[in-house]
Amino acid sequence: MTGTLAAVGAGLAVIGAGIGIGRIGGSAMDAIARQPEAYSKIQIAMIISAALIEGAALFAIVVALM
Repeated sequence: MTGTLAAVGAGLAVIGAGIGIGRIGGSAMDAIARQPEAYSKIQIAMIISAALIEGAALFAIVVALM
């Protein structure tokens, strides 16, 4: 029973991270389409945000599996 709940918790964390990173990517593409000259600044902000989301998701997975 506990293993099943851990798997559900880990799955929800991964789904949340996927949705978050997808929204970041979509918003970044919209911003780049509007201001192509700001590509490098937008890309750096997008990578940092995605890394923070991945870190939070990894923490959530570890907590769920403990």
